[in-house]
Amino acid sequence: MQHIKEVLKQRILILDGAMGTMLQRHKFTEVDFRGERFKDWEHPLQGNNDLLSITQPEAIADVHRQYFAAGADIVETNTFSGTTIAMADYFLEDFVYELNYESAKIARKVADEFTAKEPNKPRFVAGSIGPTNKTASMSPDVNDPGFRAVSFDELRIAYKQQVEALLDGGVDLLLVETIFDTLNAKAALFAIEEVKEERNIDIPIMVSGTITDASGRTLSGQTAEAFLISISHIPVLSVGFNCALGASQLVPHLEVLSAKTNYAVSAHPNAGLPNAFGEYDESPEKMAAQIKEYAEKGLVNIVGGCCGTTPEHIKAIAQVIEKFKPRVVAS
Repeated sequence: MQHIKEVLKQRILILDGAMGTMLQRHKFTEVDFRGERFKDWEHPLQGNNDLLSITQPEAIADVHRQYFAAGADIVETNTFSGTTIAMADYFLEDFVYELNYESAKIARKVADEFTAKEPNKPRFVAGSIGPTNKTASMSPDVNDPGFRAVSFDELRIAYKQQVEALLDGGVDLLLVETIFDTLNAKAALFAIEEVKEERNIDIPIMVSGTITDASGRTLSGQTAEAFLISISHIPVLSVGFNCALGASQLVPHLEVLSAKTNYAVSAHPNAGLPNAFGEYDESPEKMAAQIKEYAEKGLVNIVGGCCGTTPEHIKAIAQVIEKFKPRVVAS
């Protein structure tokens, strides 16, 4: 199979859309989340989407299939919260390796099915590495600004376990995403470099931050350029932004990245901004028209969708993007 770096030179690659949005359509109950395996678990499990890779694996495989069928080149594993730190909410820390391994295997199997059908369009699996629910740069306690709920080392150890399981499950690349605190991301990147060295392997890394509001900064206070500089010591495949904002609001931040980096640039925004009920209303056509602007301006190499996006959104984006050349990346 062609290396993803080679494919990136030929065309803009399409990343999948939201996993959570698709799983909500199933209206899974507590019983569904538990499955047979966890039916006697003494803590509530509803809402733990990562667990569905074990208890409802066919539902996860089906989401991947729908995104590939819609035109995605890359799907993300169902592992956004796949660390001991995030799984502590459900007392499932001991299952973290299995969750990541099984999620990667499901996505790998589906990707291979599609690549076999269309060898000229190889499909890739990105191991999704979320930010965790703790922040290393800021205190959660307004009365104690020096307090930290998690240390760099705790994050590094947790991320390392996740990375090892994703690699064992067969991912093609790793996606450190929805970064609101760059120190958390640095712990993830440090862990990845450790694993690469120990295993004597090279694996492409996508890094995707999140601009949290109209100030144009991440939650830990960085502008797009500062974020880029602070992760540029690591050789990555791409750098970009996802979540928090809709497609049109991301344009100025992508312009900064595109002008300042030799890496590929990625973007997977939300389907607009959430409405009063926290739902995303932007139609596939409207979102695709906004993402078209990224391509017209030569800003991107990888595009997809985050919260609220569906296979319909990805299909519309893929159709609009296919006639544009990718942004030129330094070899």
